[in-house]
Amino acid sequence: MRADAFEQDGPDSCYFDRPPEKLVLEGYRRWLAGFESGSVLPWEMTHTLYEEALGPAEARRVVAELAHFMRTLRRCAACPLKSFPFNAHHVCRDECLALGLIAALQHDDSQAAQTCLAAMACPALAAKVAEAACCYADALAGARHYLLPIPQSAIEDVLTRSRLGRGTVH
Repeated sequence: MRADAFEQDGPDSCYFDRPPEKLVLEGYRRWLAGFESGSVLPWEMTHTLYEEALGPAEARRVVAELAHFMRTLRRCAACPLKSFPFNAHHVCRDECLALGLIAALQHDDSQAAQTCLAAMACPALAAKVAEAACCYADALAGARHYLLPIPQSAIEDVLTRSRLGRGTVH
């Protein structure tokens, strides 16, 4: 992993504006919107976002892995997936778990990855989600886009908040 993988963009920067986190979060939101709307426009927007960040060739490779991850997650989710609109600066439970899963896989945090998988996927299908998520996390890492690690305690806090009806994180 590169030494700058953990650097912040400055004290006033927003976590969701960091390129790796933005690619995962907005990719998740836009891909899910494409499924829900039946329109390819959100998927085209996703590809444009990735192309701007990664260049055309790398974007094709990483978006293909995002698409596989999102199709698998949607098919294997324990309940219907939720998301906020594009570019929102807050996240819901499912978005937190998707970010947590990809970050955990990139940082070899098997406990956090397992917590995210258990909360997102049906137990019988969790291995399929894990495989697709791993391919996506690896593709992002191959493009030198590493998410910041998300501690197990933060993931557990999100799950507790959602059980208590306070599922939005700012």
